[in-house]
Amino acid sequence: MGNNRSEGRTVKKKVITTVTLVMLFMAGLTVMLYPTVADYINSQNQSRVIEQFFAELVQISEADYSEFYEAAQSYNESLLTRTSRFSKSETEVDDYHNKFDFTGTSVIGTLEIDLINVKLPIYLGTRESVLQIGIGHLEGSSFPIGGTGTHSVISGHRGLPSSTLLTNADRLMEGDVFALNIMNETLYYEIDHRVIVDPDNFEYLAIDPDKDYCTIFTCTPYGINSHRLMIRGFRIFPEIIEGQAIFASRVLRADANRVSPVAEYVVAAVPIVLLVSIFNGLKYIKSRRKGRVIA
Repeated sequence: MGNNRSEGRTVKKKVITTVTLVMLFMAGLTVMLYPTVADYINSQNQSRVIEQFFAELVQISEADYSEFYEAAQSYNESLLTRTSRFSKSETEVDDYHNKFDFTGTSVIGTLEIDLINVKLPIYLGTRESVLQIGIGHLEGSSFPIGGTGTHSVISGHRGLPSSTLLTNADRLMEGDVFALNIMNETLYYEIDHRVIVDPDNFEYLAIDPDKDYCTIFTCTPYGINSHRLMIRGFRIFPEIIEGQAIFASRVLRADANRVSPVAEYVVAAVPIVLLVSIFNGLKYIKSRRKGRVIA
C-alpha cells in the first residue's frame, strides 16, 4: 500500500514536471516566433489598408481631385515663408487633417522601397498611433505632390518587435531609389544625402526653392533610437516600360514582396509544432499514468 502511494506521488511529480516543461517550451517558442508572426500579421493589415485606400481613391471625382491638388499646392507655397514650420497649433493641425484626409482613412498614399522590400501606407501626421502601424507625413513639411520648392518628409519607426517598417532603412545608400504613390501619381526620388542628427535638429529638412526633395526620417542606432537618420532624395523622372520604372542600374518593381518566404514557412509551421508538442506531451503523461514508462 505504502509503495503504491509512493509510486503514485512519484508519477504525479513527474507528470507535473513534464507538463511544466511542455508549457515552458511552448512559452519559449511563442516568444521566439512572436516578431515574425506579428510582422506577418501587420504586413497583411498594411496590405488591406493599401487596397482600401486605392479602392476609395477611384471613387474621387476629377473635380474633387483638382480641388485637393490646388489646396496642396497652396499649402506648400505657404510653407516657403514660414520660419517655424514644424511648430503648429492645435487649430493648424486640425485644419491640416481636415484639408488632406480626402479618403476619410487618414491614408494619403504609399511608400515603396523595393531594395529593402518596403511597401507601407503613408498616413497624415506622425502621432505614435500612426507610427506603430505605418509611415507618417511630418506636419510642417511639404505635402508630397512634388514640384520645385518642396521638401516633403516621411517618418517611421525602426526596430519595433511587431513590425519591420523602416528597420532596414540604414541599408539605403546614395543612388538608391524610393517611390511615393500619392493620389494617382507615382513620384520617384534618388537618394543623394544621408545624415545622422540629434532629434531636435531640423536643419537638413529646409526647403530649397529650386529643388524637389523628399526625406525619409527615422530613428538610429537600431534599438537605441537616440538620434535620427535622414535619407534625402531628389525627384527623378525615369522611363516607364510596361509598368516598370527603368533606371540606370536597377528596376523598381510595381509591387515589392513584403513578406519573405522564410517568414511564410515559419508562420505555417507554428500550429504544426504546437500540435505536435501538445500531442507528445499528452501521450507521455498518459503512458506515465498507466505505468508503461520506466523512470
